[in-house]
Amino acid sequence: MKTIEVVAAVIRHGDQIFATQRGYGEFEGGWEFPGGKMEPGETPQEALVREIEEELDTEIEVGDLIETVEYDYPSFHLTMHCFFCSIKSGHLVLKEHEAAKWLTKETLDSVAWLPADQGIIEKIRQALV
Repeated sequence: MKTIEVVAAVIRHGDQIFATQRGYGEFEGGWEFPGGKMEPGETPQEALVREIEEELDTEIEVGDLIETVEYDYPSFHLTMHCFFCSIKSGHLVLKEHEAAKWLTKETLDSVAWLPADQGIIEKIRQALV
């Protein structure tokens, strides 16, 4: 089974977390943290900065690693490095996603997370005050 290595930005603003809904592909309609595939030679942090710039036209600051999620989807294994991030500049313009919303500790379960992303929701909930 092939392994895909990706990075995910858990963008925080105060007590809220930014979530995006996929607008394409196998998991269209599912909710996830924005990010994408790492390119050869990139660190996870460099990949995140590039991906968020490409997908959301926003410059982020990458903070602490929350967790590296290992998840087996039917056709591939996913390794996902998840980091807390904050916005340096920009307005989170949706270029590839169907929708987005800011979620609070209380509303984290109000969207249908993709299975791999679901794995870090509890850690994020604990980090939000």
